[in-house]
Amino acid sequence: MDIQNRNVLVLGGYGLVGMAVCRELLRYNPGRLVVASLRQGQAESAVERLQMEHPDTQTEIVPAWGDLLLRAEWQEAPEGIHPRVAVLDDWHKRRRLVADILEELDEDILVSSQLYQLITGTAVGLAGQAADIVIDCVNTATAVAYQNIFQTSRRLEDSIAREEQADWPEEVERLLASLYVPQLVRHMQILYEAMLRAGTQAYIKVGTSGTGGMGLNIPYTHGEERPSRVLLSKSAVAGAQTMLIFLLARTPGGPAIVKEIKPTAAIAWKEINYGPIRSGGRTFPLYDCLPESAYLLSDPDTLTPQGDFGEPTGEFLESVYIDAGENGLFAVGEFTAITTLGQMGFVTPEEIAHNILVEIVGGNTGHDVIAAIDSSVMGPSYRAGFLRQAALNRMRQLEAEHAVDSIAFELLGPPRLSKLLFEAYLLKRTCKTLSAAISGKPDEIAEEITQEVSQDPRLRQHILSIGIPILLSDGKRLLRGPVNKSPDAEHGWVDLTPANINRWQERLKMLRTSIQEKLAEDTSSQHDRAYPSAVAWRDDDTFDVGEIVGWLFTHQERGRRGKA
Repeated sequence: MDIQNRNVLVLGGYGLVGMAVCRELLRYNPGRLVVASLRQGQAESAVERLQMEHPDTQTEIVPAWGDLLLRAEWQEAPEGIHPRVAVLDDWHKRRRLVADILEELDEDILVSSQLYQLITGTAVGLAGQAADIVIDCVNTATAVAYQNIFQTSRRLEDSIAREEQADWPEEVERLLASLYVPQLVRHMQILYEAMLRAGTQAYIKVGTSGTGGMGLNIPYTHGEERPSRVLLSKSAVAGAQTMLIFLLARTPGGPAIVKEIKPTAAIAWKEINYGPIRSGGRTFPLYDCLPESAYLLSDPDTLTPQGDFGEPTGEFLESVYIDAGENGLFAVGEFTAITTLGQMGFVTPEEIAHNILVEIVGGNTGHDVIAAIDSSVMGPSYRAGFLRQAALNRMRQLEAEHAVDSIAFELLGPPRLSKLLFEAYLLKRTCKTLSAAISGKPDEIAEEITQEVSQDPRLRQHILSIGIPILLSDGKRLLRGPVNKSPDAEHGWVDLTPANINRWQERLKMLRTSIQEKLAEDTSSQHDRAYPSAVAWRDDDTFDVGEIVGWLFTHQERGRRGKA
């Protein structure tokens, strides 16, 4: 696609890859470049640097900041404190955060999200200008997995073992707020909905393997385990995100371009220098411990991970370093070790940025992970399509032999599928033909179906026993068994009210009109001809229940398969 004059949002724009992407983008003259980072100072520093490097650019370069996993209103935090830490320390915000992660996505959760506001342009300073292109350089897997659910659960277990008087609601909420998969799923839900509303046309993710391309034998770890659970969690989250992006790429109506570039090596470098060594913005104070002040191993406190040990010198650690961006500062020895032959090796951020821009403008680098998965997965096959009719013929043969109609068991889910199948079946059973179902009076059809359900215990018992209640035609009474798999009629009750019958009549009219219009004159291959007997539609045609619901899912519910 053409980048010129487009609004481009770079998430993680201050980082090593993010800055390289921004520099590469400016060669294509976007109308606006939003450089987003965690901290305000980072975003503003990145914009200042880009403007200094490109003084003649016509592109408007705008800073934006905030934690993408939090609400926009929660971005303020004391200096040196991560916004998430500040949220977790506030009981009201912490409880709201748990709900934001685990509850059903609603309008409040969506529009309050910092990620949503950045993409739609409703964040402070973006003047309502939505992103045409989103380039996501944030290492989401690290942000999620390094919350370290193992450490949180260990602290809980230790408190239980010592029978401490802990604040258990707070401890449980902190544990729930660190669950990896719910956080990732909610992040992707918001990302998708935001891009739909913004009309975003391209989404490119810079992903991670979590191990710098190494296997389970990776010698770099976060504890005594090899490999560590934290590191494997990072890889697991990264892999899960890749699969969700794969699904995003298969979703009609979303961004036309969805890709992921996944470097599998260390990424370097941003700077080589001598100076203070920092981690998370903090310097390392220097401590000393003379031999005469050694601590006894017989003292159990000696081996505690942290404590009041050593004597501060009042100075801070300074040395020669190479800045590897997200991975922090490496000493000469560390950088030599990880990049030696047979170890991680490294790839430059400029190479990653070049691949991203080539993919956006229509090139093929061979490094798009989503395309690689897409080309290697097995989809529906010719053989299966050919055998489908044989399978259906045999099943219908058995239906006739056993005098039974096989409609739904609610093993596949969701309950809405079973609900729609049974409603269509009851319409067919009562009205017999499509024309009768369309032309009948809704209240009369509703009453006839209610009588049918009342007089046929086998049918009624089947529906109720698989967890699907039946809402009677008066809309006030419900037939149900011990299990109810849905909270309402929309999502999983067989609805016999006249209003729902009228809704079905509109659906059936739409189906018949759609097929008749397509087949009126054109007999070419351009139209899908999946519906049985579609070539010879007549007003008195009977209808196939499964095909009707499949058509509804494809056309009315916008659930069409994106890749054939």
